[in-house]
Amino acid sequence: MQKQRGTETLRSVLETTVPHDVGIRSQRQRIVDAMVESCAEKTYAATTIADIVSRASISRTTFYKRFEGKRDCFDAALDWCIEELRAAAAGSHTPADPPSLAVRNAVAAMLELMAAKPGLAQLVIGEAVAVEPAVVKRYRDILIPALERLWDEAGARRDSGADPKLSFGRAQVLVYNQILAGDTAELPRLLPDLVYIALLPFAGHEEALEQARLAGSHSSTGLGDR
Repeated sequence: MQKQRGTETLRSVLETTVPHDVGIRSQRQRIVDAMVESCAEKTYAATTIADIVSRASISRTTFYKRFEGKRDCFDAALDWCIEELRAAAAGSHTPADPPSLAVRNAVAAMLELMAAKPGLAQLVIGEAVAVEPAVVKRYRDILIPALERLWDEAGARRDSGADPKLSFGRAQVLVYNQILAGDTAELPRLLPDLVYIALLPFAGHEEALEQARLAGSHSSTGLGDR
C-alpha cells in the first residue's frame, strides 16, 4: 500500500502542470502577431487571411477556430496593442509619484514602446483609425478619465481652460505624422511636446511647461527622475 502511494506521488510530480489552454493562447497570440506584422507591411485593407495564416504558420482551419474572420482578428490585435501600451504606462510610475511626474513617465514609456514596436504603433495610431474611426473616442475614453483620476486623487487639479479632448487630438496628430513620415523610431523625441499637451488641461501652463522642460532633459533615457 505504501509503495502505491509513493508511485502516485512520483506520478504527480512528473505530470505536467501547464494549463490545458496554454497551447491555444500561444497559437492565438501568433495569429495576432501575424496580423500586426501584416498591417505594418501591407495595411489592413491589403492584408488577407492567407497572409495571416502564412505568417503564423497555421492552417486556415485553425485560424477560423480562433477567430470569426479578418476583422475579429484585427480587433483582437488592437486590444492586445492597447493593453501593451496600458501596461507600459502603468509600470512607469508608482502611486506615490506626483501626477505630473506620473504623466511624464507614462508618456515616455508609451513612446519608447511604440518606437521599439513600430508595427504596434502603426496599428494603434494609423490602421485602427482607418478601419474604425470611432476608435478615437475609445482612446479618449481610456486616457482622459485616467488623467482626471490622477489629479482628483491628489487634489491638485487646476482648471486651465484647455479642453482635454482637443489636447488629445493634437497629440494624436503629432504621433501620426511621425509614423507616417517613417520616423517611428524617433517617437521619443516628441516627449516634451506630448508632455506639455497632456498636462496643460490638468496642471496649467506653468507646470506643463516645466515638465516639458524636464522631459527634454531626460529624453536620452526616455523616463524622468523617480
